[in-house]
Amino acid sequence: MKDRLAKATLLIIIVVSFIYMMTLPLIRQNPAYHAFAANKLIWGIPNFADVISNIFFALFGLLGLRHCLKHRPAVGALSWRIFFLGVALVSLGSAWYHLWPANATLVWDRLPMTIGFMGLFSAILSEYVDSRLEKYILIPLLLAGFGSVIYWHYSDDLRFYYWIQLIPLLIIPFVLLLFKSAYTHQRFLLYALGFYLLAKISESQDRALYDFTGGFLSGHTLKHLLASLAPLMLYLMIRRRSARETTTARSL
Repeated sequence: MKDRLAKATLLIIIVVSFIYMMTLPLIRQNPAYHAFAANKLIWGIPNFADVISNIFFALFGLLGLRHCLKHRPAVGALSWRIFFLGVALVSLGSAWYHLWPANATLVWDRLPMTIGFMGLFSAILSEYVDSRLEKYILIPLLLAGFGSVIYWHYSDDLRFYYWIQLIPLLIIPFVLLLFKSAYTHQRFLLYALGFYLLAKISESQDRALYDFTGGFLSGHTLKHLLASLAPLMLYLMIRRRSARETTTARSL
């Protein structure tokens, strides 16, 4: 009964958050979004800091992907691989976008981000809620992620994309609260969530931080550095964790 209530709670959160987001007024892409503070040309590379700082997504994404290929996770193996692959691809998409910031190149930044978000969402639900969920939800989640970017690109409406980005972050605290994992080191999920939230805060202070540091570091560059620490925390989690002796993976 308690398990059913927990699952019903998650379903309500997912459905209600989607309905709420889609009932908001249309959210358009602000053209000013592309005017980043760190726009210096260094070594022939425009917007050098925002381009080069993406290297950490490649590093940590490939590190996690390599680990998942060599040491297959017992639950959500494909989801974890897709998550880390998405993180690695973000380095390419984001670097391409920051070379020439515009809506047309932003598509290639956001597509791999949705791969990462949906891979993580599938992995978390499979590990905590039902070990068999991956085979039912991974492909639909990835299609929803791709669809959110395509929908934004052609409609200039960010609501669906924002929900895709929000829902894994919203679900993680509730999953940790309502379900028990079969593994140790789950605190690293909270570390990852914390770093990503700090990244979003720093992103909102792009120009302010750039001016405060005398042009040394912008909020968006710091966002890249902080956001890349989130997949690093998840890599450390799956590398260090072990199965709990008293807990078995859940199934429906």
